[in-house]
Amino acid sequence: MLLLLLQILAAYLIGSIPTGYWIGKARGIDVRKVGSCSTGATNVYRSVGKLAGIATLIIDLLKGLLPVIYSQKISHELALNVGNLAFNLSDIAPVLVALTTIIGHSKSIFLGMQGGKSAATGLGTMLALSPPAGGLTFATWLIVVFTSKIVSLASMTAAVANVGYMIFFQAPRAFVIYSVIGCLYVVIRHKANIKRLMNGTEAKITAAKTTAAKSGDK
Repeated sequence: MLLLLLQILAAYLIGSIPTGYWIGKARGIDVRKVGSCSTGATNVYRSVGKLAGIATLIIDLLKGLLPVIYSQKISHELALNVGNLAFNLSDIAPVLVALTTIIGHSKSIFLGMQGGKSAATGLGTMLALSPPAGGLTFATWLIVVFTSKIVSLASMTAAVANVGYMIFFQAPRAFVIYSVIGCLYVVIRHKANIKRLMNGTEAKITAAKTTAAKSGDK
């Protein structure tokens, strides 16, 4: 139990790392005060620059990927050592780590409980839990981004699609439940974007350092 609690604590702290904020501050820009005021990759892309946005996307994705992979390794070893008693832990521990990581990203302890929308970090957790489902989720995101140019729409579409992919690939029940919870969390984090989508005012992603219009953030 202590090991699980330590994993969860570490996951929250890693998820809380304000990648976009720190990258922006390194360039003299507080991304919380420009554009959509989010620390996500899209706002960094618009407000700081293309490379900064891409770097934020990659690092935020790794924030979700690496803690879950490590948790899976530790939990698997526990299952081998303890037997059936720890079998469920091999599925549940990575899910708790994944959930804590995306919460940390959007509710960063380093930023007064502010943060991004958790889409990129959530994708990282999905790639760790089920590489095939996570890969298709990323492909879905790319397709929607390139066809619509609207990141918020792509993020929510990918989150919903991930639930179907998890079921299709017969992921463990705990993973499917996390996929549903993660999907709802990402969609709720995008509620302002949903209103703009319905009003037809959601901004499309364009070249970096354009007008800091409100947009959906990773």
